[in-house]
Amino acid sequence: NFNDSYILTTTTTRYGGELSLSSGSDEVISKPLVKDEILNILSDRDFDFLIDATHPFASHISQTAIEISKIVNIEYIRFERPPFDLKSVDTNFLYHVDSFVEAGRFIIEDLNKDNQNVLHFAGANTMSDVLKYVNKDFFYPRVLNVASSIAKCEELNIKPDHVLFMKGVSTKEENMFLINKFNAKVIITKESGETGGLFEKISAANEFGIDIVLVDRPRIDDLDEEYIVNSLNELLLKLKC
Repeated sequence: NFNDSYILTTTTTRYGGELSLSSGSDEVISKPLVKDEILNILSDRDFDFLIDATHPFASHISQTAIEISKIVNIEYIRFERPPFDLKSVDTNFLYHVDSFVEAGRFIIEDLNKDNQNVLHFAGANTMSDVLKYVNKDFFYPRVLNVASSIAKCEELNIKPDHVLFMKGVSTKEENMFLINKFNAKVIITKESGETGGLFEKISAANEFGIDIVLVDRPRIDDLDEEYIVNSLNELLLKLKC
């Protein structure tokens, strides 16, 4: 019964915290938490479930959450975006890689796109790996307009006029506008599911016939299929609501 429930949500950004509060959370902690801090929170309070709704690429956080759930003996549920069905789009210009380092290497050594503009649609935390190969003078990352992302761009000496700010998922038309404006020849993105705007990115790239380098999801150790739900209905069944 959700009327009697108490929901504590932890997020890494203030923006995420605002979304959580507006969506019905009773309490929000809007800062990154280390393992011991999460353990203390769960040990001091009487929670019934630990729901892991982190991004598919935050595998280290999911691994930590699984470990914590075993330590405090609380039921763990992984709310995971379903993977994107690539059969729904033209994949002739799409290439799969396993990491962002590999994405950068592939663009330069396999696609021979050195000194050609690259749009990075995969967040601020992955930029440094790509820049081990891609020249930052031809690198255009789209990031959230938050202090941590801005700081990462400054740390990597990315030109301010190369940094593209976003809020939420971009439309196909918005992606097409950026491809055209910056004469991009490659898009880097990750398999973040349909809700992550992957369809809009691939469709926009296909309109221009440019390459898409897709970083596939990492595998999460100790995560059994029985713990995973992909929809609100599945979650409600797990919660026995």
